[in-house]
Amino acid sequence: MATAPVTRDATDRSHPTGAGRLAAVRQQALGHWELWTLLLILAMATVLYTWGIDHAGVHPYYSAAVRSMAANWHAFVYGALDPGGSITLDKIPGALWPQALSVKLFGPYDWAAALPQALEGVLAVWALHRIVRAWAGAPAGLLAALVLTLTPITVALNRHTIPDTLLVLLLVLAAGSLQKAISTGRLLPLLLCGTWVGLAFQAKMLQAWLVLPVFAAVYQLAAPGSRWDRVRRLLLAGGTALVVSCSWLLLVWATPAANRPYADGTTNNNPFTLVFGYNGLSRFGQDPHALGAVAGTAASRTTGNTGWSMLVNHTVGPQIAWLLPVTVLALVLGLLWRTGQPRTDGPRAGYLLWGGWLAVHVVVFSTSNGNHGYYTAVLAPALAALTGGGVALFRAEYRAGGPRRPALPVAIGLTALWAVVIDAPHGRFAPWLLPVVLMLGLCGTVGLWSCGPRSTRRAVRSALAAGLASALLAPAVWATSSLDPRYGGSQMSPMAGPVGPGYLDMRHHHRHRPRPTSLNTPSTRDAALLNYLTAHRSREKYLLATQAAYGAEPLLRATSQPVLVMGGFTGLTPYPTAQQLPTLVSARQLRYALLTSRRPSTPATAWVKRNCTRVPSRAYGRISDGSFTLYDCAP
Repeated sequence: MATAPVTRDATDRSHPTGAGRLAAVRQQALGHWELWTLLLILAMATVLYTWGIDHAGVHPYYSAAVRSMAANWHAFVYGALDPGGSITLDKIPGALWPQALSVKLFGPYDWAAALPQALEGVLAVWALHRIVRAWAGAPAGLLAALVLTLTPITVALNRHTIPDTLLVLLLVLAAGSLQKAISTGRLLPLLLCGTWVGLAFQAKMLQAWLVLPVFAAVYQLAAPGSRWDRVRRLLLAGGTALVVSCSWLLLVWATPAANRPYADGTTNNNPFTLVFGYNGLSRFGQDPHALGAVAGTAASRTTGNTGWSMLVNHTVGPQIAWLLPVTVLALVLGLLWRTGQPRTDGPRAGYLLWGGWLAVHVVVFSTSNGNHGYYTAVLAPALAALTGGGVALFRAEYRAGGPRRPALPVAIGLTALWAVVIDAPHGRFAPWLLPVVLMLGLCGTVGLWSCGPRSTRRAVRSALAAGLASALLAPAVWATSSLDPRYGGSQMSPMAGPVGPGYLDMRHHHRHRPRPTSLNTPSTRDAALLNYLTAHRSREKYLLATQAAYGAEPLLRATSQPVLVMGGFTGLTPYPTAQQLPTLVSARQLRYALLTSRRPSTPATAWVKRNCTRVPSRAYGRISDGSFTLYDCAP
């Protein structure tokens, strides 16, 4: 894109013309103050993302798969839910590979599973700083890095074991490669952009492709070369993205079904159905069985957080939307003020890139069947980049004077007022927060508005500092709340602050937060079941079969023994069939089956109830839990 200018003139006071200076700025060493500020931001990110992750808990489903993938290379490659490789995850495994390697290296501990997430979050902050610095200058890069670090949902997510963290990092790297491709006109960075998007597909499947139309449009508009030369290069990059994206799918598809796990979420054992049906079309249309998919459960098909107000509702708003006013203002004015510039204008391309990233995700989230709050973490880089670039732009215009000068105080004032909208429904959480934000916002807005040509530099800087503090204080407070055990959402859906099902209101002392899900530490009840199964097992391949992943998760986290997960995540996947079960039992590969009343009955579970003997619950420590029943299928 473009960089901070060396000189400015009356026609372009915010950015240099042309994109050729990008490479020079990339090679320019960081100044002493910039280096130490960046290191401080990275240190802050490291503390926020790693503090207490050893007892924060892990996602019950993903961590069970991570333990299994760490125990067996076959399960690792194919993304199997259990070490025996009976059935896959209901996602593709790319995002869990770093976690499984960490657990294999350090052992089955919570912090080992969460450590890659924290590192990915810190790397995303560093990468965004480099990209925005090259586009809009050093102050913009530092501010963008700080905003990303302090985004509440980013902090909450980077402390857990959910795939979106790796998705965000890889898409940020893809944006940086696209920026370099546009500024240099070289093909290699564009192919690298396609590679990063393909790897992001391995982390979160089709969501990674949402940026492709934006990337293609920005490249076609702003890159040097003839129109057909740009089209040719885009086709090559698109082909690269497609090949890398589908590499794991092709591997699984080419492997004989007998030599790999069954593809969960499908009725046809086809990995393409897993991605494009179960995790694709069924989430946006009315057909839950698109392309041969099985119907999703309430846990996998959340119906909340949708519609055009999704981004600012009382749950999602405090996670991501604090800086929307300055972001929107930066996007609109940044594009408006670049009107009339050459087609290859780098600053305008940057606004189109990050603005398009933001817009396409908002549209998709608003029109989908529903979203977990943490899905919005992918918006954080775009919001941070536009905030950094926008404030740098407004500051340059403020210093230059003229009719554009009020943009900076207006942006600060609107952001402070917007905090009232976001935080008002949660007045009992940090009740001092809004008064302080409004006071700082007032000082910043009035101070900047009243400063004139004779004002001292110190007065201007003080007013600007107050304004930035008012904009960043509220998200910072919400972000740091993730370190408090009372907050952090749930392990299925991490969020910051007093929202979500995991929030524990300390005013009600009779409530006790459940013990977080952990690796290698079964509950007393699960330990009793494991002891019973181990004592009565007779060389069978599987420790037991469970009805859906719900019953298997605690056992797979606690042990590396193979477990046959009947029906996969939802319990509805037709594997194993009712015809396969008697063969497994007669071949002495399976003896016990654990059924639950919390999942619908299937032909396989009906066979178990007809042909197996119910084990008294007191024998395996389930007296207080009537939702599970153990059956002995031994002849």
